Amino acid sequence: MYGCLMMATTMFTACDEHRDFLDTGMKVGHVLCTDGVVMSYPQYEVSDKEAIGVIFYTNENTEIEGEGYAVYLNDLYPEMFADSIGVAQKTSANLSAFDGNENTFSMFSSSGMGSPLANSVFALWRYGQSAYIPSVAQMRLLHASKEFVNPIIEKCGGEPLPDKAGECWYWTSTEVDGQETAKAWLYSMGSGSLQETPKDQAHKSRPIITINR
Repeated sequence: MYGCLMMATTMFTACDEHRDFLDTGMKVGHVLCTDGVVMSYPQYEVSDKEAIGVIFYTNENTEIEGEGYAVYLNDLYPEMFADSIGVAQKTSANLSAFDGNENTFSMFSSSGMGSPLANSVFALWRYGQSAYIPSVAQMRLLHASKEFVNPIIEKCGGEPLPDKAGECWYWTSTEVDGQETAKAWLYSMGSGSLQETPKDQAHKSRPIITINR
């Protein structure tokens, strides 16, 4: 009887021992590398990989495509949404739609109207990472995660998302409903506010990537 109790005690003690298991779940703040691997920053720090973005959203909504979103480490140089005014570029103009990828393609392929903004994003398509300009709804997700992703962006050598009034405005890929021929939405990373803006103005952008695994 004593031997059985000792054996049971030994078994429970072994089960209770602390072990460090590899965290394979994707989380906000994890690093996206150029080869598509996603890992925690401590894992990235001791790897030989190159960071391209930081996870800012993990998907639990079946209506949203992909497993989550990563934001690029750096801004793109200010560009015009459209090289002139007068043509709708056929984005959804839906403030609740997570459709930046589709919107950016519509901007890029719109006949009769060029998009320097979309062109600059398509030039980023390296390593199989399909970057695009986020929609208003996707920018809202990014703004909500800013305090978690900014420290990791900085550690990876990128530009943190700003708060200052003169630096915080970014193009979205969403045109203004009813004014699609003339205006699209700017989004403030400082306050989460929207500003309808003529499409022939140059403003910076911060591309994102959909994670599909």
